[in-house]
Amino acid sequence: MTIVAARPRRRVAAWLPRLAAVGAAILLWWVLTDLVAGPQSLLREFGPQHVPGAIAGLLDRGVLLPDIAVSMWRLLVGLLIAVTLGVPLGLLLGLHAATEAAVAPVVQFLRMISPLSWAPIAVALFGIGHQPVIFLVAAASVWPIVLNTAAGVRSIDPGLLLVARSFGATRREQLTSVILPAIRGPVQTGFRVGLGIAWVVLVPAEMLGVRSGLGYQILNARDQLAYDQVMAVIVVIGLIGFALDSLARVVLDRP
Repeated sequence: MTIVAARPRRRVAAWLPRLAAVGAAILLWWVLTDLVAGPQSLLREFGPQHVPGAIAGLLDRGVLLPDIAVSMWRLLVGLLIAVTLGVPLGLLLGLHAATEAAVAPVVQFLRMISPLSWAPIAVALFGIGHQPVIFLVAAASVWPIVLNTAAGVRSIDPGLLLVARSFGATRREQLTSVILPAIRGPVQTGFRVGLGIAWVVLVPAEMLGVRSGLGYQILNARDQLAYDQVMAVIVVIGLIGFALDSLARVVLDRP
């Protein structure tokens, strides 16, 4: 009974430092926007005390949940494209050293370009709407998946492939029975990193003339001088990003 009772206490003790850090961050936020800022400072509009009411107002207007849904849909489609392209490309680079050596300069060049730098080209190609946003999300998240997949393939023990070949395994059987199970961890790591980058890129990408999504809602609130709503949407973006990363960690870390 003592051991069972001690477990909840340990869980609470583990969360106390995190809750304290969150409380300290909110307190510092309030100090900067309420005590440090001057009486007429615009900074006061961004205080934490305004956020709950602003979120409630966005919910009452029926705009927050639809914008969240649209942003999540764009994120999901962009990530799906990134995985569909990134895993096969990573396999190709990892399995063929000559190919990797040949394309390495191109890959390094492309991945060092900020995804948002492609925004004018994306708009020129796809126009205004979902497509350029999805393109930028995919462009942002594909490289961690490619590089982690390739690194995972290179880290496979050659002896495993030798044993598989000695038992007469075909190339397809080696891929499905040895390579893919062995690179599960690196691919998951690449996906999680890509997810974080994609979420960061998604919001500014939604400021490219679209009329929905969390990025658009920030601009819309700014144009209405509703700075409390600007801060509220920023907080929602942070909370969703934290939730997505936590969910990915829980799901992907399963054995």
